[in-house]
Amino acid sequence: MSSAQPHSCPAPAEPVVRAASERAARLEVRNLQVVYGSAIEAIRDVSIRVEPGQIVALLGSNGAGKSTLLKAVSGVLDDEDGEIESGVITYGGIDLAGSSADQIVRRGLMQVPEGRRLFAPLTVDENLDMGGYTTDKRTLAQRRAVVFELFPRLAERRRQISGYLSGGEQQMVAIGRAMMAGPKFLALDEPSLGLAPIVIDQIYAVIERLNRDLGMTVLLVEQNAQRALGIAHYGYIIERGRIVLDGVAEKLENNPDVREFYLGISGATRKSLREVKHYKRRKRWLS
Repeated sequence: MSSAQPHSCPAPAEPVVRAASERAARLEVRNLQVVYGSAIEAIRDVSIRVEPGQIVALLGSNGAGKSTLLKAVSGVLDDEDGEIESGVITYGGIDLAGSSADQIVRRGLMQVPEGRRLFAPLTVDENLDMGGYTTDKRTLAQRRAVVFELFPRLAERRRQISGYLSGGEQQMVAIGRAMMAGPKFLALDEPSLGLAPIVIDQIYAVIERLNRDLGMTVLLVEQNAQRALGIAHYGYIIERGRIVLDGVAEKLENNPDVREFYLGISGATRKSLREVKHYKRRKRWLS
């Protein structure tokens, strides 16, 4: 488990805590291959596992395959002409192959996409309503109260047009909109992208709180390895569409190659990635 100290935040409203305290199921990806346009291989033979109640970080540079993996898990590859060529994705032992994005959301697995993708002409309140469109009014009000407690700034701006908000506020709306669906498993794609450090602090404090107070499982896709490993229990590093290293977060933080090439901390004489022959590669869950 990561050595990061938890942030102190008050507990959210009790009725929603009870609803969200049901643990997510295990997510398991085995030997996954994804191809775009029937020609371009984006990820190959990728295997990861996310246990209930964990924060798991998926780290890698731009174009490494992080977002593709998240889209495969969330059932939205079709939007970009992507296709699962081989491999298995299971959630709670149920094969997600062939499941629509809507069906996956109803199972409790929700994605917050890179770039927020809000309904820009709609207000904050209206965006939140879209996240809970299948929910009854009473539960919707309870979940909205939790979102506003997590992000007090959104309560102040609830009637403002989302497209006019700052980047940090838009990210808060994106996470809040996902929370309105009552997820047990939250997949976050680059939540710190383009944000000021003080806003990143706020976003990461909320992610920790969702995990700690609500028992939510989180798959955190990030380029910001230091921030992600600081709150994660376990981590995977993906390069050129393959998992090249994994381990408990603290172990990855102390790995010399990770420290040099992902955390920017160099105690060695190496100057470039070319000087590192390879990461230790291990086969996982191939049976």
